Amino acid sequence: MEQALYSLKKFDDPRVTAKGETRAIVPFSGIKTLWFNTGTLCNIECANCYIESSPTNDRLVYLTLADILPFFDELESENECGVEIGFTGGEPFMAPQIIDMLEESLVRGHSVLVLTNAMHPMMRPRIQAGLINLKERFGNQLTLRVSLDHFTSEYHDKERGIGSFETAMMGLRWLSEHGFQITIAGRALYNECEPAARKGYAELFDIEGFSINASDPKSLVLFPEMTPNSDPPEITTACWGILNKDPKDIMCASQRMIVKRKGQTHTTALPCTLLPYDTRFDMGQTLQEARKPVPLNHTYCATFCVLGGGSCSA
Repeated sequence: MEQALYSLKKFDDPRVTAKGETRAIVPFSGIKTLWFNTGTLCNIECANCYIESSPTNDRLVYLTLADILPFFDELESENECGVEIGFTGGEPFMAPQIIDMLEESLVRGHSVLVLTNAMHPMMRPRIQAGLINLKERFGNQLTLRVSLDHFTSEYHDKERGIGSFETAMMGLRWLSEHGFQITIAGRALYNECEPAARKGYAELFDIEGFSINASDPKSLVLFPEMTPNSDPPEITTACWGILNKDPKDIMCASQRMIVKRKGQTHTTALPCTLLPYDTRFDMGQTLQEARKPVPLNHTYCATFCVLGGGSCSA
């Protein structure tokens, strides 16, 4: 038996590691954030996008209002009211029914977090008018988290393409001028310490007049880098004590994501935002089916969540 365990590849078995140690499992503690992936189509193609979004990747198709309504009903049936509803992609503002989906989330009494690159899809007149209407009716119940990979155009454009920094800044200026609640998602570069990064963003925000506190980790989220070919250590039950981590703080304890894959007529619930394609993590078609523990048998579980300390929620 021991020899068979050692022949496993890392992260393969949801019960044990390649070394035969008991794999860490995160228990479910209730929905704090429910994510809807509106589709993998995006107006740009980043150099290091974990979900491989692009103008041609439609492996996850656009969600519609009809797709998400049953999940709101499920939340209400479990008395999970006023949770955070997150919209991610791809670029959410490319989804044809995005404004309708945001409105329904807000009308139901939930807070809403939209992850966006703040570029051309968000700046279309129809989208701008819809956002202003929602802002007037629901105020800071709606938050837009804008991806700004670095506080300089050099590093941001290296990831997202020449000119993308200035285009994103135009979107940020528009959001700021209209009083939207804005947060920023940056990247924790390997050659840059966090204090230096926060200082650089703070200087940019001051120049632009943005009301964003760069020292607040919720207002400026610095995400750890994730690469498909990374080789992190596997997370065992012993790691909680070694790393002084509480499994309740890991993203999949209280977050779920809903996707709709190309060719499927139904939506699928997943444990987090990071694993849209790995069918080993499919949890069913309802939130009820998804209310169960999650084994940490993916490299992103180690790189992003446990070792990187990352979480996509606000």
